[in-house]
Amino acid sequence: MMHFPRKTVLMAACCAALAVATTPVAAQISDDVVKIGVLTDLSGAYSDIAGTGAVLATRMAIDDFIKTEKPTFKIEMVSSDHQNRADLASNKARQWFDVDKVDIVSELVTTSTALSVMRVAKEKNKLALISGAASTRVTNEDCNDVTVHWTYDTYAVANGTARAVVKQGGKSWYFLTADYAFGASLEKDASDVVKAAGGTVVGAVRHPFPSSDFSSFLVAAQSSKAQVVGLANAGADTINAIKQAAEFGLMPKQSLAGLLMFITDVHTLGLKATQGMYLTEGFYWNLNDATRAWSKRFFEKHKRMPTMVQAGMYSSITHYLKAVKAINSDDTAKVMKQMKKTPVNDFFATGGMIRDDGRMVHDMYLLRVKKPEESSTPWDYYNVQAVIPAAEAFQPLAQSRCALIKK
Repeated sequence: MMHFPRKTVLMAACCAALAVATTPVAAQISDDVVKIGVLTDLSGAYSDIAGTGAVLATRMAIDDFIKTEKPTFKIEMVSSDHQNRADLASNKARQWFDVDKVDIVSELVTTSTALSVMRVAKEKNKLALISGAASTRVTNEDCNDVTVHWTYDTYAVANGTARAVVKQGGKSWYFLTADYAFGASLEKDASDVVKAAGGTVVGAVRHPFPSSDFSSFLVAAQSSKAQVVGLANAGADTINAIKQAAEFGLMPKQSLAGLLMFITDVHTLGLKATQGMYLTEGFYWNLNDATRAWSKRFFEKHKRMPTMVQAGMYSSITHYLKAVKAINSDDTAKVMKQMKKTPVNDFFATGGMIRDDGRMVHDMYLLRVKKPEESSTPWDYYNVQAVIPAAEAFQPLAQSRCALIKK
């Protein structure tokens, strides 16, 4: 047996310890790949709101993250059209989780698809990151600990728009409502705001989703003699309803309130048809230098300014990837914990936070559509009427119906 001087042995031991200490921690990323699924409406009524623009925003988030953060893990993206069908969405999510090793399903415009995918995500212990769906059911009756609702919800948009319209004298309301979970949620939240502000609801009618003929529903709205016809729908339904309301001569005897409108809707309809309308959004491209800089990049690729859903996609995916990098893991519970404890500070939100019910709270904006002569550049459509602070914009936790919230 060979014997070494004690000093040599000690030096060897120290070198070995140092080598262990400086060796990078082994990656805890499953398969060394973070795989993001974008499940959205690529061809239907909500494709303008989300669609290919949401896929593009996700790709921009991934590319920017790789460029600035230089992660050691790979990032991949897959996308698919759920066609606004809950069964198709849940089947695709299950395939992605089980076969394609997708770590997170995102976007999920249309409440019915979001609720169905949330259940699959919970079953598979995977994350659901929702940007486009609107119903407050996501963070109330149907809440779970693997879902984050990022961009907006029916409480937030109703709280801004309905309150403003009542304040301007629109006291009596009649609702034209998309006949599924989202429409019912938006109508209820807006009705609550109208009544709390001293107004009344004289009636409502439900229309199929999607719908191209609103004639019978508009006749019912006219017969109600309500001052305000509240449109509890979105996307192509809202656009068609506003166009046909003008043809029916609904205005100026009655006014329209688009309870969930997007900049793409205003662009399609034009300022002449939408001037003076109030709407509430979580993002507007022309708010400040940061929103303009990102939106210009988006526009160069998409040839349209981003909706709040598309901007929210970039923000949410970036936040998720930063959480994965920070803890060197894509474990669902660990990533969710990191996301919840980290404030959201980017061009989309300042001081945003993810609550225990999964709701990401941030400031919202009450906007009013400009008159044609007030618009100075393309897509310059809004005057900002008010910033609605996060604490006022979203449903208080004290009113939560989420089982995760201890009362």
